[in-house]
Amino acid sequence: MSWLFKLRGEIPSKWKIPLETLGVLLLFLVWVLITAGEQSLVPSKILPKPSKVLSAYGNLFSENDLIRNSFRSIGLNLAGYIKAIIWTIPIGFIIGLFPLFKGMFQRSLDAVRFVPIAAAIGVFIAWFGISSSMKVNFLAFGIFIFLSPIVVQRIIEVKDVYLKTVYTIGATNWQTIWSVYIPSVFSKLIDDIRILTAISWTYIVVIETINSEEGGLGALTWTARRLSRPDNVFALLLLIILIGIIQDRIFVRLDRELLPHKYQIKNQEAGGRMKKASLIDTLFDFAFSAFIWILLTVYILLAINEYSGILSDIKLIHYLFGNTSWAFHFIMIGIIFYKFQRLYRKFVSYKMQRTNA
Repeated sequence: MSWLFKLRGEIPSKWKIPLETLGVLLLFLVWVLITAGEQSLVPSKILPKPSKVLSAYGNLFSENDLIRNSFRSIGLNLAGYIKAIIWTIPIGFIIGLFPLFKGMFQRSLDAVRFVPIAAAIGVFIAWFGISSSMKVNFLAFGIFIFLSPIVVQRIIEVKDVYLKTVYTIGATNWQTIWSVYIPSVFSKLIDDIRILTAISWTYIVVIETINSEEGGLGALTWTARRLSRPDNVFALLLLIILIGIIQDRIFVRLDRELLPHKYQIKNQEAGGRMKKASLIDTLFDFAFSAFIWILLTVYILLAINEYSGILSDIKLIHYLFGNTSWAFHFIMIGIIFYKFQRLYRKFVSYKMQRTNA
């Protein structure tokens, strides 16, 4: 057990879940102890009891339409990220790859990071009004100003050995971008996007206080704060944390799906052998794959009903996501395209094997 206090030591895989569980339980125990009794160490107006926070979910479900408001915030998060990535990737690559644009715009791009985002809300209201489009563009801008300099930096960090290799075999500029820069940048960029997910939720809670009738977890938090309901506030904050954790796990799974070479390199052992996947990883991968196919099936049925109404008069996707339902459609169509492309490639590979046999 000497690894417990080793500087920058690695945690054995079998101990990760027990230690994480222990940490959560200790934090919960501290919360219980400092809020216990009539004369608690921390007044309930500052930190409510855990039991009161848990009971607040019942009120939020029955009176505040918690599920719909949760999906409104998730839809805003997805829409903001899609727009931010659409802006960031081409602009970042153009500035990072070509000296002309790097010299003209890199300093300006770095300077924009110092814009106080909350102070820019008035500008976005003047440009886009107070509807959901303003919120999406504001969120996209908040992500863009942090993500675009990172894209430029990731391009600079591409190792020269890869570039020299493709130049040696006579690759064109476009082939170099496609075979070297894009894989190298995206392998690191997805981790950067994961980190910025937490920041985006800060912006969401702020921006949803404007025109709060559109709903969202930020609007509910603002209302609960005005009504002096700390139990509701903490319940909503815990829910946002849970959604953030789920998003983070999805990003990790997406990373493993799209960039498996990262994990092959990390999992190499002595002698070139590869570390076998643990039972938990195998079960999670199977459950995640099954969940994706079930989700796609449900989505196709809901999408058909969205435009035909043959299953129900309630258009569930629009009901949950509102004006950001396009972001959900965008992601689901992307997943469908990716899945069927993989099936097609497997079919072609199987057919070639049968032909060669």
